[in-house]
Amino acid sequence: MKTRTWLILLGAVVLAAAAFLIYTGQYYRADADARAALRSDGAVQVTRTGYGWFFDGPSETEALVFYPGAKVEETAYAPLLRRIAEGGMDVCLIKMPFRLAVFGIDSAGRAMREHGHTSWVIGGHSLGGAMAAGYASRHGAELTGVVLLAAYSTKPLDDSLRVVSIFGSEDGVLDMVKLRAQDRCLPAGREQRVIEGGNHAQFGNYGRQRGDGDASISAEDQQRRTADLILAAFGQGAETDPLPRGADFP
Repeated sequence: MKTRTWLILLGAVVLAAAAFLIYTGQYYRADADARAALRSDGAVQVTRTGYGWFFDGPSETEALVFYPGAKVEETAYAPLLRRIAEGGMDVCLIKMPFRLAVFGIDSAGRAMREHGHTSWVIGGHSLGGAMAAGYASRHGAELTGVVLLAAYSTKPLDDSLRVVSIFGSEDGVLDMVKLRAQDRCLPAGREQRVIEGGNHAQFGNYGRQRGDGDASISAEDQQRRTADLILAAFGQGAETDPLPRGADFP
């Protein structure tokens, strides 16, 4: 009887592992524009690292650690992150185990230890943003702020952190009920911006996402607006006054 029980348990474990590998093996892949954005030039040096990718622009002090969305190839965010690096904020792009940030929530610490920047912001897209907020809830003293792209925090964040929340008006994936509920977790001065015409997937370059709304602006336009907003809040010469809550970004 014991042998049969162990065989049943072993079979269940094998089936669960196979199901997990099938699930994680089906993911959104970076497109050709994203792959092109990984090439170094005179403005930004892009290097492969142990934690993922480093986008090295003109900054020596400000940097962003970025967590990708669930089941999205991390390099799909290269066009957005390259824009941010060009604008004066270096970026550490994290490659997550199984492309799920829930398995790499503490990855920011490794990236931060490898570079000498003095002002660190953590952020991410969708599940990556939620996990980035989770890291910030436990390491607030090491950070300047948090960027949530189509994401929400389920953990209280310290009042010392500047929090910028950005999502598209046509987002069909983001849970708006949970987005509104996150107010109790965020500092009173948190800044929320809605990109008119933007959707969930266009923060990256990985094609259409299941369940998403139809964007009326291009991915390039959505990413330009997003990069401008992040740089206005955290880049060199960043604005000190909060941006209007709930305002549309032009």
